[in-house]
Amino acid sequence: MKRRSYFRKKRRQKWLKIAVLTVVGFVCAMAVGLLSLRIYAQIAGAPPLIIPKASVFLDNNGNKIGDYYTEERRYWIELEEISPYLLDATIAVEDKDFYSHNGFDFSRIASAILIDIKTQSMAEGASTLTQQLARNLYLTLDKNWSRKINEALYAYRLEIFYSKDEILEGYLNTVNYGHGMYGVEAASQYYFSKSASELTLAEAAMLAGIPKGPSIYSPLNNFEKASNRQKLILSLMEDQQMISVTEKERALSQQIVLKNDEWIASHKIAPYFLDTVWQEVTQILEQKGLNIREGGWTIRTTLNQAHQQAAEAAIEKNMPENELQVGFVSMDVENGFVTALVGGRDYRSSSFNRVTQAARQPGSTIKPILYTAALENDFSPLTYLDVSETIFTYDDGRSTYQPKNVNGQFADSAMSLAQAIAISDNIYAVKTLQEIGHNDFRDMLKRFNLSYSSGDNPSAALGTIETSLYDMTNAYNMIAAYGQKRNPTTIISIHNAKGEVIYEYSPPAAEQVVSEQDAFIMTQLMTGIFDPVFNDYSPATGVSLRARMTHTYAAKSGSTVSDNWLIGYTPSLTAGVWNGYDQGKTLTNSEDKGATKLIWIEFMEAIHKGTENESFKVPSGVESVVVDIESGKIATDACPKQRLVYVKTEDVPTEKCSLFENDDWNQFFNLFDIEGFTDIFGF
Repeated sequence: MKRRSYFRKKRRQKWLKIAVLTVVGFVCAMAVGLLSLRIYAQIAGAPPLIIPKASVFLDNNGNKIGDYYTEERRYWIELEEISPYLLDATIAVEDKDFYSHNGFDFSRIASAILIDIKTQSMAEGASTLTQQLARNLYLTLDKNWSRKINEALYAYRLEIFYSKDEILEGYLNTVNYGHGMYGVEAASQYYFSKSASELTLAEAAMLAGIPKGPSIYSPLNNFEKASNRQKLILSLMEDQQMISVTEKERALSQQIVLKNDEWIASHKIAPYFLDTVWQEVTQILEQKGLNIREGGWTIRTTLNQAHQQAAEAAIEKNMPENELQVGFVSMDVENGFVTALVGGRDYRSSSFNRVTQAARQPGSTIKPILYTAALENDFSPLTYLDVSETIFTYDDGRSTYQPKNVNGQFADSAMSLAQAIAISDNIYAVKTLQEIGHNDFRDMLKRFNLSYSSGDNPSAALGTIETSLYDMTNAYNMIAAYGQKRNPTTIISIHNAKGEVIYEYSPPAAEQVVSEQDAFIMTQLMTGIFDPVFNDYSPATGVSLRARMTHTYAAKSGSTVSDNWLIGYTPSLTAGVWNGYDQGKTLTNSEDKGATKLIWIEFMEAIHKGTENESFKVPSGVESVVVDIESGKIATDACPKQRLVYVKTEDVPTEKCSLFENDDWNQFFNLFDIEGFTDIFGF
């Protein structure tokens, strides 16, 4: 008996030693593990609380007009900028012991492990807010043990290096609230059209319920399920003594008003313009060694919302109901700021920007550039050329070119530059190119930053070298600016996420592309397209718009078989319109051909409504003179076709037109067959 007791005692002592050693070993292992974990955390350092944030666009007055995000819309705001109701609601439903644990809720973890073992799945979650933040920032949503271990390691590091408030702030700025909205500010703006600081208790409880299942509990997807979860969260807040019974009942009685439609409407502002801004911002930041993908940029743009709305209204009213496309851009003459831009009929159907990305033949809109080169080569508005039907030879006589006018007719007498640009005579343009030479024309194209060809094809005078509406409108803007160089821009300033100024627009040093005198004379020549005085042989190309004009405009139209253009300006604003088909289909019906002019004139009249008419100031070295348009001589009462023209001082005519120099008078006398008149008057 004593022997058995002795052995039992020995066994107990043995097992006790084993147990003690096991506990000691476990404690030591835990200590070593925790020490190792701590060393690992210290070596790894603080995980960054950085996310790619949405970049915000402002108009020229500082009003928000949209944002840009890569994959997810995010705005980072501080904890103090978030409604206290949302802070409490989030903690109540997601992690009630958040402020007391060290990043892990071991009771929830143990419970979740048991359930996962029983179900042989990884379906049960036990994540604290810290763990969820770790997952949001650094990990995928894969449900496996590897991800959970990494999640725990990141959570531990977060708890060591950041305060609870910093962790909560990080969570609320990164959690998914559905519909691509990440973070409370984006969600609050999206669902309720208000800042997160303004959320009511009822709204906060509804938002706090979404992250559990964004596709399930979004009030836009299923309002009933969202409301039921809201009620659960309000009850939890009451149980945890965050709110009173009265507050809970008041919140339950509040009618939730979703304002998603307002958010959608606000993000329809000038989408083609904003794409152009993003491309320009990318280039600016790259030059400064910065990555635009960091996000968080605040970009103040040049957009004038009144101009944008006027452009969109004119387009909507005048575009025919077919597949005809449109491009529109307006620029401030003083600084080159792009004030409005429409790159197509429907951004949702096609984001292709027909203002900046499409290269098309500009047709006769190239002629002002050609004639500006001619003015530098001793041409004047009163330079006359024979514009009868002509076959031109080039390429050392190996090739020929026979241009035609739009109406298929040719004048039977000489024509001045003033007449030629007004009615867009093609023979005059090609002859001008021959007179001044291709090199001078190419030089002028380069100065205006337009495309050019190394070949000497005479068709270049009629706009066969492709260019964009953006570049073409900017060229006209330089003429409007009295020949000063303009670099079109969509950006006034760029601030980073910290509010620091990264870029601020400053006008380039003054540079004359052409002389003030030549630019002004060209401007005056382009007012002629609206003048009915040029209407015997062919009407001026813009005379149909004259009845709708309340201001003075300078402009030029252009057309090819597949493109229609009109670009023009006042002393303060330049606007360009293009119409055509993406596939280059031939324009055949009058609606397609007429839309361009109607869009342009309605825009210009809309933005100048109620303002005084602006006049183009005459520079020194230029004088005005009233001439007979048939002869170019100083007009008298005997010459009925008169027009005021501006010429350089040295080009002012000295001869007066006389009663007997026009062929019209010969025809007049022949009508009456008065014998002897020819002998008497000498004609």
